Amino acid sequence: MSLTQVRQVQPIVFDQLKIAIKDCTLHDSSDEYLLNWLIVQDFNVARAEKMLRQSLEWRRVNGVDGILQSYTPNEIIKKYFSMGQAGFDKFGSPVFVCCMGRIDFRGLYLSVVKKEYFQFIPWQFENFCLSIKEAREQTGENIEKMTIIMDYEGLAMRQYTCKPGFLFHYPNHLRRVFIINAPKYFPYLFAMVKPFIPQTDIPKIKIFGCDTKQWTSALLEEIDAHQLPAFYGGTLTDPNGDPKCPSKFNMGGEVPSSYYLSNNPPVAKDYMETMSIGAGGRKKMKFKVDVPNSVLRWEFITEGGDIKFRVYSKDSKGNTFDFVPLSRVDSHLDMEEGEITCEEPGKYVLEFDNSFSYLRTKKLRYFIAVDLPSASVEI
Repeated sequence: MSLTQVRQVQPIVFDQLKIAIKDCTLHDSSDEYLLNWLIVQDFNVARAEKMLRQSLEWRRVNGVDGILQSYTPNEIIKKYFSMGQAGFDKFGSPVFVCCMGRIDFRGLYLSVVKKEYFQFIPWQFENFCLSIKEAREQTGENIEKMTIIMDYEGLAMRQYTCKPGFLFHYPNHLRRVFIINAPKYFPYLFAMVKPFIPQTDIPKIKIFGCDTKQWTSALLEEIDAHQLPAFYGGTLTDPNGDPKCPSKFNMGGEVPSSYYLSNNPPVAKDYMETMSIGAGGRKKMKFKVDVPNSVLRWEFITEGGDIKFRVYSKDSKGNTFDFVPLSRVDSHLDMEEGEITCEEPGKYVLEFDNSFSYLRTKKLRYFIAVDLPSASVEI
């Protein structure tokens, strides 16, 4: 449904949503952007508003608005996580290819900290959106969606750890998803991930088994041959004739064990302090910030396993505001570093939580500092 059609059929509903979220800062202020939230919630304003506000909070917490400028993917995940753009479909939408069955999820898990995943996936989606925007600007056509080819050849049941919950933050962005070379047990996998897919996207998914003729025909119905890699039945190749088009997207592959994080555990710095956090325990470190726009920064590692970490502020009424929501961090595998700008004076708390571990005491090596806008003061 186009924006014009919505204004004709649901003019009141559209205006109600604009009024309901007028206090929100949107990264995309276009009417088309708001329309997507209404469509996936069947034009229920209350549900669309709730979903949009939750997504805006997710974007704030994860720094998604500026992630294309602030984040550079780890070379390992860039090399071994299969994803890239092949061309465009017959409707002008960018076509992305993911060789899901060739991704060594276990190797990536052992080579890349969890935080990297939580940055890489939204970074990838933001790149998808950028490709859609560029296609729209270059053609002058109303291109708002993307097509994805997901190749499951070689997938083992134990490999499958992906839950596409990120789709809820990018509503109505899918035009078509082709799942090809799906194994016989795929219906069980799909049943696991279906709750994480917006209901409006389910009909857009076409699933094919290993009948190459069948899925090639389906792909060519919606993608011109010169926009589809020869490896998938088209005519597109790299300049050197490679049918897999590795210059456009990688095919994944096994991650060498030499990349495993356990080979190079983090080393504490000389200026770090030490603290033990007992099994089932937690520690809170509180700082009173008096100067607006001071920067609170931290570095830490743990010995004995990972730990939960949170950064939040408390106002005079006791209300809390999360800068870094409580989550487990792989500080036993890599140095955990970060900072926040304390725009308002007040109390700021760093929490280290070992309550999930009933047997292990964690040794924390840390350095925390508050930098004033014009000077630096160590704590």
